[in-house]
Amino acid sequence: MPRPDRSPLLLAGLLATAGVAHFAAPRQFDAIVPRALPGSPRTWTYVSGAVELALAAGVALPRTRRVGALATAAFFVGVFPANVQMAVDWRRRPAPLRAAALARLPLQVPLVLWARGVARSGKGQS
Repeated sequence: MPRPDRSPLLLAGLLATAGVAHFAAPRQFDAIVPRALPGSPRTWTYVSGAVELALAAGVALPRTRRVGALATAAFFVGVFPANVQMAVDWRRRPAPLRAAALARLPLQVPLVLWARGVARSGKGQS
């Protein structure tokens, strides 16, 4: 587990990296946008990338860390359907890819808990 003083910056770095990836390689994200969502998958890819960048900034700054981390936890819950979509779509892919898609599902739990922990540690910083 990351040291508490580094944990917010590591989380912000993870979010920033993911956010940039949505713009640098959008096609891979377009493919996992649930088909039930209205509009273009690319729009959802760019919106989620921008949200991740905003969350990264919110978590990185002590004044906004608590709210940013709580919003991050909610975001991690909200993108879970995309991970489910990926697992469904990749069920006939080679075993390593299938395993990666399935591994993303339970990974959301520690991410949500990590964000909540950052929010709790940021309570006194407003």
